[in-house]
Amino acid sequence: MFVDGSFQEDLSHLPGAIEFERFEKFGSLARPDREPLVALNTMLAEDGAVLHVPDGVDAGLVVLVSIGNDRAAFHPRHTIRMGQGARMTLLELSLGEGVYLHNPVTEISVAQDASLTHVRLQNEAAGAFHLATVYAEIAEEGTYDSFVLNLGGRLVRTEAHVRFTGPKGVAHLNGAQLLSGSQHADFTTVVQHGAPSCSSRQTVKHVLAGRSQGVFQGRIEVARVAQKTDGYQMNQALLLSPDAEIDTKPELEIFADDVKCSHGATVGELDAEQLFYLRSRGIPDAEARSMLVRAFLAEALDAVTDETARGVLDRAVEGWWERQAA
Repeated sequence: MFVDGSFQEDLSHLPGAIEFERFEKFGSLARPDREPLVALNTMLAEDGAVLHVPDGVDAGLVVLVSIGNDRAAFHPRHTIRMGQGARMTLLELSLGEGVYLHNPVTEISVAQDASLTHVRLQNEAAGAFHLATVYAEIAEEGTYDSFVLNLGGRLVRTEAHVRFTGPKGVAHLNGAQLLSGSQHADFTTVVQHGAPSCSSRQTVKHVLAGRSQGVFQGRIEVARVAQKTDGYQMNQALLLSPDAEIDTKPELEIFADDVKCSHGATVGELDAEQLFYLRSRGIPDAEARSMLVRAFLAEALDAVTDETARGVLDRAVEGWWERQAA
C-alpha cells in the first residue's frame, strides 16, 4: 500500500513467497533521456516497491495499491524481477481523491521461462493526472501478460516499452478505456522484437462518451535478426456521443523478411438495428445500451483469466456505467 507515493508498512501485508524491498537505486531499463515524464520521475522519485520472485516460485496474486490525495504530486519507482521459471499475478490499483499528479515508472525483468500477469486498474479521482510508464524486458520463453483498464483521471497516459531479448518470448498488451465528460486518455506502446520466434498481441478497446478523447499509438519494431516474428495490433472504438473523439495510429517497422505482422482499427457507434431488436423485446433503452457496451468490451476483458482480478475489473466497469446512466 502506497499513499501519496510513500510506502505504508502498517497498511501492508507482505507475501512470504516474494522478496520485498523499498526503492533505493535506479534500474537500467528506463530511458529518461528519451521520455520527459520518466526524466521527471528520475529527478523526483523518493519511494517505490522492489519485488523479486525467486527462481521456480509461484507467488500467486499480489496486490499493489496506490492512493492519491488532494494537492499532492508523487513519482513512485517500482521494480519487478521474475526469476527463472517464476510465476506471479500482479493486480495494481490506482485510486484517490481530489486533484493530484501520479507519475509512476515501473521496470520489469522476466527471466527465462518466467511468467508475469500484470493487471492494472486506473480509477483515479476525476481531477487527477495519471501518467504511467512501464518498461519490460522478456528473456527466452518468458511471458509478460498485461491488461490496463482506464476509467478515472482528467488527463491519463499509459505508456509501455517492451523488448524481447531471447527467442520464443510472448507479450500481451491489452486494455480498455472508458471515458466520459472531458477526459483525455492516451494508450501508447512500443514493442521491440529483438529476438527470433517471439509473438506479441495488442487489443485495445475504447468506449467514449461526452466530449472525451481517446488515443491509441502502437508500434511494433522487428529487427533483422527477429525472423519468425508474429505481431498483431487491433484498436477498436465505440463512440457514444457525436462530440467524442478517437485518434488511432498503429505502426509496423519491419526489417526481417520471414514475419507475420498485422494491424487494424475500427471506429463506430452502437448498432441501431441491435438496439431496436433489444428495445422491441421490452428492454429499457439504458439497459439495452449497457448490454451492447458490455458485449463490445467482453473480448478485451476475457483476456484477464485470474478470477479475483477479473472480478475487480467487472465491478469497476459496472460502477462506471451506473454513473453514466445516472
